[in-house]
Amino acid sequence: MAKSKTIFVCNECGNESAKWLGKCPACGSWNSFFEQKVVDSKNNSGLKQKELKNNVPQKLSLYEAKETIRTKTGFGELDTVLRWRIG
Repeated sequence: MAKSKTIFVCNECGNESAKWLGKCPACGSWNSFFEQKVVDSKNNSGLKQKELKNNVPQKLSLYEAKETIRTKTGFGELDTVLRWRIG
């Protein structure tokens, strides 16, 4: 059976909250939250459809490591941990 959940959404910017707020923390508008019901549909195994799609096992030998773009943080120790070469 589908389970419904209530969220509150800001009418101005779309920010979501678990409870009603007088002022939106994202855009600062007052009294802009409205109640919206969300239906959480699950398949027979109890997993959400989105979770089921992402859980496909793969062999590690088929995984290709790719070089990523790294950004220095400006904190020497953290950059060392994140494998930035100093000097």
